[in-house]
Amino acid sequence: MHLRTFYSSLLLILLLAVSVLQGCTKINDSTTLGNGLIPPVDNISTFETVLSTETDNFLLPDSTKVLSTDLMALGYINQDDAFGQLKADGYFSILPPNTMIYPFYQKDSLVAVDSVILSLSYQGVYGDTNSTSRLRIFEISQQAGFTDTTLFRYDHPDFAVSPLELGSKTYSLKRLKDTVTVIRRRDTTKLVNVMRIPLNNAFGVRLTNYDTSATANGGYRSDSLFKKLFRGFAIKADPLGNGLTYINPTDANTKLIVYYRVRKNGSLDTTFTEFFHSKTTQANLVKRTPGGDWATYLANNQTRDDKVFIASTPGSYATINIPGLDTLSNVIVHKAELILTPLPTPQQSAFVFPQRLLLDRVNTRGDTALTFDLDMGIRDNYGSFAYDNGRFGGNLLGDSTYRFDITRYVQKIVTNDSSNFKLRVYAPGRTNLFSPLYRYWGAVYVNDLVAYGRAVFAGGNYLNPSKRLRLRIIYSKP
Repeated sequence: MHLRTFYSSLLLILLLAVSVLQGCTKINDSTTLGNGLIPPVDNISTFETVLSTETDNFLLPDSTKVLSTDLMALGYINQDDAFGQLKADGYFSILPPNTMIYPFYQKDSLVAVDSVILSLSYQGVYGDTNSTSRLRIFEISQQAGFTDTTLFRYDHPDFAVSPLELGSKTYSLKRLKDTVTVIRRRDTTKLVNVMRIPLNNAFGVRLTNYDTSATANGGYRSDSLFKKLFRGFAIKADPLGNGLTYINPTDANTKLIVYYRVRKNGSLDTTFTEFFHSKTTQANLVKRTPGGDWATYLANNQTRDDKVFIASTPGSYATINIPGLDTLSNVIVHKAELILTPLPTPQQSAFVFPQRLLLDRVNTRGDTALTFDLDMGIRDNYGSFAYDNGRFGGNLLGDSTYRFDITRYVQKIVTNDSSNFKLRVYAPGRTNLFSPLYRYWGAVYVNDLVAYGRAVFAGGNYLNPSKRLRLRIIYSKP
């Protein structure tokens, strides 16, 4: 009898436990914030409010410099109806495989140069994949100021080039993933993820004429002498097409290949020599020309735009003011999220949204951009800052919004521990921010690809209130 009572009591306890656990999951707008649960909004002890914002559009004065590890954008966007045009050119040097060694077997055995190919390691595209692009290859001028010891900004002026075109290629963006078949005499090779641009054979002959001597023609004596004879390639996009091609200059598939014939042991032999970029200086000059609605909003002299235009670096940013935070009473903030809703554009299938957005805050003088140390979970990464974007936000969510969790920032404002800053939203590749926690400037890495993505968002006074850029707060009274 006692045993039956024990099992009955145990069953009742288990049923009550399951009921409690099920009840705990039924939270209105249930989410987690940081390490804590957000209480349900019952309008008795926990409340929800939405604060309006004031938004304005600006060009981004971007000082980002191109690193040797960056992927390179090439091409031309001729007609983005919402944002205008964009041009991307690339510059990089190459080096012989070794110094003090003539790279073409033996100079007196050389019979002829058969072909010269500039191979580029293909990494992806952005834009209308049905469009056609054209790239032209030139030699960087020795007077261009293109050096190995300088990092160049994306907005650097064009480098001077020699007038003679070395080669060109017209291609369809959607065909770049196709396998390339290379047939050389009796050998057939299938290549993937490469773009092969034929160059003038005279350029290959010129390379075979260099030697290892300590003269003006001794390009193979040292890397510095080689660069005095050939500074590097300029890859310039024609104003044709509606998309960008991304390449990796430091990948092994990016190289100059010279195919030639030599006489070995009394017979002809076909072979090749490769020159690589390695990790020397490169430049990627990316220039936007605002057009369409973006240009209109930049010039409207309004401080409360109903739409926000975000073009990834080098592009734009928007400022966000939240006046309601100045009068918000002293409450316990459980959640504060800034919500951005993209609006549809006619070419959205081609010109997709940015991979990730970043939110920072600007001081009253406008000369310092600050991190949200606590909300971002900022970590010192030895000269740069790492942050938790899954916690802080900035990614495109399943409900087609971007959201930023700024709960701790808002809590400090309502308790008079922080000022109500002007906020800034944009889509940089990387940017330098000042961390009040660590008391120094550091790089924050956000997106991998330059000029990839753009979006139009509903602004602070957009016609439809449910889509407006707004701050949603869940709070309790103390």
